[in-house]
Amino acid sequence: MDKIRILIAVPGIDGHDWGAVVVAQACKDAGMEVIYAGVHQTPEMIVSAAIAEDVDAIGLSLKDSSHMIYFSQVAELLKEKEADHICVIGGGIIAEEDNPLLEAQGITGNFNSGTPLSQIVQHIQHRVEESKKKHGRQ
Repeated sequence: MDKIRILIAVPGIDGHDWGAVVVAQACKDAGMEVIYAGVHQTPEMIVSAAIAEDVDAIGLSLKDSSHMIYFSQVAELLKEKEADHICVIGGGIIAEEDNPLLEAQGITGNFNSGTPLSQIVQHIQHRVEESKKKHGRQ
């Protein structure tokens, strides 16, 4: 399989990027190509960058409880742009009861603080591999 390309971003007004930075480094250490978009990104900016950079996955991180809004908007925009082959993985502070709603939109992982980095990396690798098979993008 080709090297995984992932865009890491913090949408909205949340300025907490430590988790995103740590996950970005773990992805780099695992051999992935990482595009770090940083904080204060709109869903439109995230999706536009993901398409332009031809990424396999988007990693979103939020600690301000607005994940249901921003994560959902990213997933919806990917569908609108016919780019829903790009996996969306969430993280930050996410209430357990929100996981089924996010997963129904194709947003998986939804990792909270303290999740082992190896678990996050393995999840990304698995999701990308599944998506490439499903969409014939080997």
